[in-house]
Amino acid sequence: MSDHYTTLGLNSSATLADVKKAFRQQASLWHPDKNAAPEAAARFRALQQAYEVLTDNDQRQAYDENRRRNLLDDPQATASEIWQHYFERVLDPSSRSAT
Repeated sequence: MSDHYTTLGLNSSATLADVKKAFRQQASLWHPDKNAAPEAAARFRALQQAYEVLTDNDQRQAYDENRRRNLLDDPQATASEIWQHYFERVLDPSSRSAT
């Protein structure tokens, strides 16, 4: 399971405005019409899914509850996944915005 907050480059305390802003920024980078990278379509779909869940109050609440439960159920797997995403992001120069 991918972390919707990580997908958008946010933490779990992000506001609705933060989610919308991050989605617009990431979507402009990964939209398949603007990015010819082979993984662009998959990353754009992941962004859309994250946006859908995090902008709907009921879905976000359910997602957050499930996320907290998973952190407690298997902290080692959670830590491993967090570090893997972190290193992918750090080592992938295309994930950095030119701001």
